[in-house]
Amino acid sequence: MTISLKPLATAEARDLATLREEVEHVDRTGLHEDEVDVRHELTDPKVDLARHTVGFWQGSRLVAYAMVYEPERVRDIARFETAAAVHPDWRRQGIGTRLVDWMRSRAEAIRAERHPGEPAELLMDGTAGSAGLAALARHAGFAPRRYWFSMTHGLRADRLPALGMPDGLRLTPFDPVLDEATRIAHNDAFRDHWNHTETDRTDWDTWFTGARSFRAGLSSLLLDAEGSVAAYLLADEYVADHAATGDRGCTIGHLGTVQSHRGRGAARALLAHTLAEARKQEYDKAELVVDAANPTGALGLYERMGFATEREFVTYARPLD
Repeated sequence: MTISLKPLATAEARDLATLREEVEHVDRTGLHEDEVDVRHELTDPKVDLARHTVGFWQGSRLVAYAMVYEPERVRDIARFETAAAVHPDWRRQGIGTRLVDWMRSRAEAIRAERHPGEPAELLMDGTAGSAGLAALARHAGFAPRRYWFSMTHGLRADRLPALGMPDGLRLTPFDPVLDEATRIAHNDAFRDHWNHTETDRTDWDTWFTGARSFRAGLSSLLLDAEGSVAAYLLADEYVADHAATGDRGCTIGHLGTVQSHRGRGAARALLAHTLAEARKQEYDKAELVVDAANPTGALGLYERMGFATEREFVTYARPLD
């Protein structure tokens, strides 16, 4: 049967959620999303479905898709992030190559329009142990650029780290009054991290404290003597993950310390507090994803606090012509 191509539509959120779940059954990514999650993604105000997405359809069934995200700001290089997948039953039929070709062509067109003359590269993520993805990436001119660890801490039986607060800092539950101050602190905390560009108000409202998954009751701040945000932890809970696995997970979505307060144990204090609070609220596990080359040594901190690596992911990159 012929494969037809067309941009994704918000009304097809269920089709995309189904495809991603079928991919997870085989690839074991540990990522679960329901129709509401996917609709939220497709209605991101910065995503133009006609320009940024494509679906591969066999009749009424979505068998593959791709999305390209425009970099709004360029710090050193314009990096085009992507999302893509092929249904396991339709792999090794050239669809993956066609997806990569589409993503490259789309990114090159956006670059010519929005960032002419800027150095640029296309990024592609996946599980580190996927031989098929590695072969596709190599064939398309990609090379591994970054590795990420998905880590888990059991909250039922695992011993929790001791609580403690750094001198001169005060713990407070997340307060919407400090939402904008927390966004500013986040941008300061991550300005020396790979591929970070400033998180603006729209992205913050869409993917941070305005997201469906955000849990204010598990999130907290550390304030300095002047009442400024010195460090923050924003936690999430994913309903689809609970439905798929039976385990209730507290995701450490964003944890950061402004650069002037680093080295004082702020991140450790916030994390220990959230682990204790999550256990109190009867969560089964805490989880997070960390850059293996995080410049602040976060990986070592998480290991010392009892987190163990469950999965490894890789970001592949290739220059754009």
